[in-house]
Amino acid sequence: MAKRVIVVGAGMVGLATAWHLQERGFEVQVLERREVAAGASWGNAGWLSPGLAIPLNEPSLVRSGILSMARPNSPLYVPPKLDRELWRFLAEFASKCTMRAWSRSMEAIVGLSEISLAAFDELSGSVGVPTYEAPIVAGFRKEAEAAGLIHEFDLIRKSGVKLETRELGPSARSEYPLLSGAVGFAVAIERQRYIEPAAYVNALAKAVVDRGGDLVISGTVFSVDRRKGQIELDAAHGTGYRADAAVLATGAWLNPLARQVGVREPVRAGRGYSMTYKTEEPPKSPVYFPAERIACTPTGSRLRVAGTMEFRRPDDPLDRRRVDSIVRSAESLLATVDWSTQEDVWVGPRPVSADGRALIGRTAMEGVYVAGGHGMWGVTLGPITGKLLAGVIDTGEVPAVLAPFNPLR
Repeated sequence: MAKRVIVVGAGMVGLATAWHLQERGFEVQVLERREVAAGASWGNAGWLSPGLAIPLNEPSLVRSGILSMARPNSPLYVPPKLDRELWRFLAEFASKCTMRAWSRSMEAIVGLSEISLAAFDELSGSVGVPTYEAPIVAGFRKEAEAAGLIHEFDLIRKSGVKLETRELGPSARSEYPLLSGAVGFAVAIERQRYIEPAAYVNALAKAVVDRGGDLVISGTVFSVDRRKGQIELDAAHGTGYRADAAVLATGAWLNPLARQVGVREPVRAGRGYSMTYKTEEPPKSPVYFPAERIACTPTGSRLRVAGTMEFRRPDDPLDRRRVDSIVRSAESLLATVDWSTQEDVWVGPRPVSADGRALIGRTAMEGVYVAGGHGMWGVTLGPITGKLLAGVIDTGEVPAVLAPFNPLR
């Protein structure tokens, strides 16, 4: 009889892990507190962008972001209220915003990102939702504003990433009509991809169920323990679940369970906002405005406009000021958007670690594993995370590429 594994969390990371466990012959049960893709997976930009998958703890954040983080219209925002755990996390995060720490995390992420798209190709036979290949177009008001991104490209290439870019001259608007006349300079980052994340993650959930997996809306799982050789998880309403092993993939809600199994590296919610709009013609490529920290992605015939990093509790209510701030920053940069057609207003908590590296692997409790803390790159790195972690659970061997992501570091 195949061993049975419970995966807690039905986002991209958890479902990819479940799918790959099935590939290896495991019986899988997925527990989700609300609904599939209810956390960071639903309304994010949906970029599959190994060329841009860099750690969040970049040194420039101390200079630019942290100094303005109390302003509600700032791309990085922390409400000015007493939250000792959050401020301890931010102090640790700031201490890791050094070039040395960033380079170490970047080296680790490159090991995953360079094989991340192949992991999506592996899922394509089961997931009936496509990935779309397209450049990501970075736009700036003035050419001088692009210096930071171009320097970042140099650092990414030095880390071993094959990054193909193309500077766009006067043809930028004819190639990409979304760009307004306010965009004076643009760079195309070639050979990236994107998905419609909610559709993709729901299709992945269906694939897991169609292959014999059990998906349960369990409410919050609040305890994990090991008794008589099995893992026991207790969820809302007194319901208990048992299996031979468990994977905790609860995103920004990871800390309460992870601490029970010896994981001390904290994960905090870096919340992002998005909304969709009609455009004069269907958008054909993602657009990025680095100075404003705004990411735009085609979603069907509409355009998703996403941005901000807001450090608040994952279940705090949506802050309309953050939505309005994104719109104010984006509307002069986008030419063909009907701003009166706003729909799908969303806030979702990205799980952010202090050192920019995810937590992937064994915990201190035998049979319990963690997969989370990917920050802004849970979609890009979710499938490869699931594939590699399933291998660890099956064979007990940890590949070198996962060593920097040890949850017990």
